[in-house]
Amino acid sequence: MAVNKEKYQQINEELRLSNITLVAVSKTKPVEDILELYDLGHRDFGENYVQELVEKAERLPKDIRWHFIGHLQSNKIKLITPFIYLIHGVDSFKLLKEIDKQAEKNKRIIDCLLQVHIAQEETKFGFDENELLALDIGQFANVKIKGLMGMASLTENVNKIRTEFKHLKTIYDKLSALTPQLSILSMGMSADYKIAIEEGSNMVRIGSLLFGDRNYDIK
Repeated sequence: MAVNKEKYQQINEELRLSNITLVAVSKTKPVEDILELYDLGHRDFGENYVQELVEKAERLPKDIRWHFIGHLQSNKIKLITPFIYLIHGVDSFKLLKEIDKQAEKNKRIIDCLLQVHIAQEETKFGFDENELLALDIGQFANVKIKGLMGMASLTENVNKIRTEFKHLKTIYDKLSALTPQLSILSMGMSADYKIAIEEGSNMVRIGSLLFGDRNYDIK
């Protein structure tokens, strides 16, 4: 399936008017599809496989703002440190320390979002509320915590999804009161982004609505 340009323009305009950032999730999609959106003026793209991201970054225009949205392994951070724009899924103190270390080597300050575990699924990663409130997020010289990210449960229960997003917004508000540098609340994907926006999200990650279903054979 080619890029759904009409859907992109509709969603992008809707979000732009509300000052919400659209991250086009391009994982498993070819560079040709990414270039279609790039030619429409889009610059924020999300990937969740490190090697795929590195290969695409080498082939595509350098003004693309790459977002890493997957579960990041410590031993792969060094591969994306030179160019990554925002790391969404920082889910442990250990990962923060390694990002800080690699960023220092590259003489960069890397923007990150702390992932919060709001879903009841065991497969989700992230900090809980108490860990976040106890974390000194200003202790890293080469990491700047810009906000929080969370994923709701994979369910058709709208009330459950809304409750989880509402909970994350509450945590974000508490942390923002302590840390004024926070400015991003990333929650909402293709199936639930409208609910997320209603509950306070200012960054959404949308893939299948723009690019069609993923090709799971690509790694």
